[in-house]
Amino acid sequence: MGNGTGLTRGDRRRNERRARLRAAVPASAAVVGVDLGEDTQMVVVTDRDCRVLARRVFKGKAWELGPVLDWAVQQAARAGFTAVTLACEPTGSRWMAVQDAAFERDLLVVCVQPLAAARAREEEDYTRDKSDYKDAVLIARLAGELRCYVPERVEEQWAVLRHLGRRRGELITRSTRAVLQLRDLLAVGWPTVLTAASKPFESMTWQASVAVVLDRCNGDPARLRRMGLARFTDAVRRELPRWGGRKIRRRIVEGVFAALNDTTGAVARQRAGALKRAAWAVDDLRAARAQQQTVEQEMLTAVDALGLSDPLASIPGLSLPAAAQILAEAGDPTRFDSARSLVKHAGLNPVENTSATFRGRTRTSKRGRPGLRLAAWRATWTVIRHNPVLAARHAHLTSRQHNRLTRAQAHVACATTLLRWIYAVTTTGQRWDPRIAAGPTTEAPMAA
Repeated sequence: MGNGTGLTRGDRRRNERRARLRAAVPASAAVVGVDLGEDTQMVVVTDRDCRVLARRVFKGKAWELGPVLDWAVQQAARAGFTAVTLACEPTGSRWMAVQDAAFERDLLVVCVQPLAAARAREEEDYTRDKSDYKDAVLIARLAGELRCYVPERVEEQWAVLRHLGRRRGELITRSTRAVLQLRDLLAVGWPTVLTAASKPFESMTWQASVAVVLDRCNGDPARLRRMGLARFTDAVRRELPRWGGRKIRRRIVEGVFAALNDTTGAVARQRAGALKRAAWAVDDLRAARAQQQTVEQEMLTAVDALGLSDPLASIPGLSLPAAAQILAEAGDPTRFDSARSLVKHAGLNPVENTSATFRGRTRTSKRGRPGLRLAAWRATWTVIRHNPVLAARHAHLTSRQHNRLTRAQAHVACATTLLRWIYAVTTTGQRWDPRIAAGPTTEAPMAA
């Protein structure tokens, strides 16, 4: 609270955000609402009360809208307006071409969320009546009511990083799918090999050994016994670099070799076919891992060019590829007002459900970017294991007497903390400090 007004920090930030929006949509400006389509664009010019001053249907692509914007500015000037704000939905990549065309003409640009437009459409007349013209007017009205946001103008380096981040996410999903498929197929055709290592799919030696067998056995691992252990070991040693390893573990190689003749637990009638399919899964896994390494190297180059490698590397347990993945989904952290804004962008912020004496369950909003939420969730697993501050927080949240959280809920809270750390180190340029990161001893309740 400050100056006797009773305003909270949230109130002040909300007021500042409204002021920025009002600067983007001045009360003295006309609003040009554009409903973007593939080959047809609907453009309307409205005043501050959303009264339509002019409208026009343009048959063409979004990037050809320049002359139409000139026409809209002329219509606004004829009505006595000296400023014009362009409003549209962020449809595909079309809106970016319109954004550039507007900036070339010194026009202000705001975007309206499609979800807000969909809900406002029903508020108009309590029906789902929809047309391009009505949508353009609706977009202009929402912008005039400041139910919009100022879009980010993405620089080339950030756009490349976002693409690489999405590519890495797809490759991780592909690798996970291949691992699960390989595990199931080996459980059918060669179960004993799964016991050759304590954590087989985390062992590069085990993966290289199984790859050697499945690439050559044609459904019958016993055929490789004739190679002998020495030649089999040499083959695994040559295969190991393809899995990112350098030094083999002889115990695991010997365990896989000893299992070549072991058919215990195998389904005899499906064994050969399952192992052939397992060889295909190995090919998929190997290819996905190799592509992932290439993408991660390019991501690290991009993050280094942005000057963010050093502060991100200072967070114990957070790998640079995982940090780059989070930045790829979040965009430039400096565009957020606070760390809480970044957390809300991920949809990990807690939302209340209270009214008078009713106290509902607090949950996470899950209204942000799913890709950012997933990236933070994945990165948190490793950080909890290797970062003493986050490990202590997770242990406290799952063991405290009051408002004890489940492990999944605590994981969400830790992912939120990780995002706050990333925001702090990237916006200030300072290295991670465990004393600052630990924060106060009292903790606000959070739940998934």
